[in-house]
Amino acid sequence: MTQHIALEAGWVPPSCTLPSAERPLRVAEFDALFADAVQRVERPGRERLLLEFAFTSGNAARAAELATRENGCCSFFTFTLTIAGGGLALEVTVPAEHADVLDALQARASTAASAASENAGTAVILGDSLRLGIRGQ
Repeated sequence: MTQHIALEAGWVPPSCTLPSAERPLRVAEFDALFADAVQRVERPGRERLLLEFAFTSGNAARAAELATRENGCCSFFTFTLTIAGGGLALEVTVPAEHADVLDALQARASTAASAASENAGTAVILGDSLRLGIRGQ
């Protein structure tokens, strides 16, 4: 399946240090993770996004690895991966001046979640947690 990758202005901020040629590949990696794993998207605040993924060790590893690399070029992101009670969640926070980037990330994740919910209706329950934080500088 071929996906069209559009890089909206809000998706890549001017402060991003990822080479321009690599940006479509990174967007495709996020899209693939969202399409394969996202079950729920929640926006508890303007600067905070919560993504719940299907609970597998592979999804946890993919989310952690992608968050680590993304933080390397866009250090304003803070990613917190929570593994708890059979659930897997990635919290993404940004400073107020980068809320538009979070808007774009939410839009991509929501599109994937809508498609996934048509195929399965799985609830994710978070209890006691193991948290992995990757904080911007």
